[in-house]
Amino acid sequence: MLRVLLEKEFLQFLRNPFLPRMALIFPVMVMLVFPWVTTMDVRHIGVAVVDNDRTETSRRLISKIGASDYYTLQEVTDDFAGALDALESGAADVVLEIPDGFEEGLSSDNPKKASISANGVNATKGSLGTQYLQQTLMATLAELQAERGAAPAPETIVVQNRYNPTLEYRNYMIPALMIMLLITLGGFLPALNLVNEKETGTIEQINVTPVSRLSFTLAKLILYWIIGFVVLTLALLLAWTVYGLVPVGAAGAIYLASMLFVLVMSGFGVIVANYSSTILQAIFVMFFFVMIFILMSGLLTPIASMPSWAQCITYFLPPRYFIEIMRAVYLKGATLRDLWYDYAALALFAAVFNTAAALTYRKQV
Repeated sequence: MLRVLLEKEFLQFLRNPFLPRMALIFPVMVMLVFPWVTTMDVRHIGVAVVDNDRTETSRRLISKIGASDYYTLQEVTDDFAGALDALESGAADVVLEIPDGFEEGLSSDNPKKASISANGVNATKGSLGTQYLQQTLMATLAELQAERGAAPAPETIVVQNRYNPTLEYRNYMIPALMIMLLITLGGFLPALNLVNEKETGTIEQINVTPVSRLSFTLAKLILYWIIGFVVLTLALLLAWTVYGLVPVGAAGAIYLASMLFVLVMSGFGVIVANYSSTILQAIFVMFFFVMIFILMSGLLTPIASMPSWAQCITYFLPPRYFIEIMRAVYLKGATLRDLWYDYAALALFAAVFNTAAALTYRKQV
């Protein structure tokens, strides 16, 4: 009976004019486009320089800013009020003011300090722009001191970025995109498929047969488990061929976690479909929960930055555990032994959701 139902599900899926294309084109577009546009690497920061010193040091600083890909040198002026107007209008993101006597003060006990004014409306760009500019100033001044024979200040801090040495945001984002694909396709597709059968009336033909609830639920889920693995494999191949990013840990650990997570999401999708009468209703309910999953599971923002009450809620969100596994295995090379708690949590959610999916399907004969 299960084999016949699976054959029916595969034929129905392949004959659908939209779903097979979505299952193939959607992950390809996400993996090819999103890593380039969803980035926290801020570049082309508009800088206005107020040069009141007009010395070799100030000219070197301006030259370094103009030559960097991180900045766009908007103007060099001696009018601080005009530079602030540019900041207010959005023409500049950061204003650097070099005071008169800045170069002369470098060799004194009481040096004059350059000031940086940043546009805080775009907090990310303003904050990172300020940090980048500080680093550029310190590096340029150290370079000038070395050229003049002055002893450079000793480095008191050595920074090492583990697991992502270049701090490439794309390496952090690509595993997150794979998670979003499995959340979207693994949850939405089974829900929409089941509700579509309700709307077209074909589910009534199943209701008058001796098919058990378990067999019916498995037939609905197995197809999307396979689709989930195909999508994950496609995403892994694209990450390798396009971005050169391969998992540090074992691929088997990723597939095991993905299998459990697809079980969770597909079971959740069937539960939503069992309580939905129309496709539109199912879409809205799934969208509500998917937004919670994405925003509160640590996918885009760290859980540790959330209020304590919100952190407690995240323990009841399955994506939290899958995100921990994906990033730890992909970037750190963690093993199943290291992440046993997260695997156990996903297995528990999978058992609960799929059992609930079978129990909430009610045959009406």
